[in-house]
Amino acid sequence: MTIIDINFDVYSDTPKGRDPDSYSPTLRSYHKILWSKDLPNGVRFDLDDNTPRLLHHKSELGEFLLSSDSIGHTYSRVKSMSHIINQIPSEEINSFFSTCSTIGAYIIFPAKKVDNQMTINGSRGLNRSIKDRFDLTLECIRRFYINESSPLSDTFQRYSSFFSLFQEFKEYKDFFLLQDLVEENDLSIKFFLPFDSFDHP
Repeated sequence: MTIIDINFDVYSDTPKGRDPDSYSPTLRSYHKILWSKDLPNGVRFDLDDNTPRLLHHKSELGEFLLSSDSIGHTYSRVKSMSHIINQIPSEEINSFFSTCSTIGAYIIFPAKKVDNQMTINGSRGLNRSIKDRFDLTLECIRRFYINESSPLSDTFQRYSSFFSLFQEFKEYKDFFLLQDLVEENDLSIKFFLPFDSFDHP
């Protein structure tokens, strides 16, 4: 049985200047171990790592190429956030970055473009209403499962075959171990900051 070190720094085995999402062999191995398991319908979702920098699944469910994506960000390199980041002690930023460099701060999404449009990773990073915040991404996913619109609706629709693997939002949350970010009683999102709407997130 492989042991997952939840404190392992995925930058430690990533070539300098590269992104752990693509270049950390340990991160990819951990993703493969964590998410190769039974889906809510009982079908096994086995992943292989035969495709460079990606994970792959092929079965009667379909074929999926999946890539790692970070859940946590310090925003320390985002110029528009500098007036906020500069108010936070550097020790706190560094501590948070260390936490964001472990397996618990990563998830997987489909990696292959559909109709030459942006992937989920790209869309949530560039959408002005989301700005790579995972709590807002998760709210968009929650809404997708109940057919409510969100800034990522069009993107998620392109990957509906992936989301349908998990049937409902509760099962998606449980599969990817996101319980700490979702209220158990009503499946509402535990937002990182007060949230009103996507017009004023």
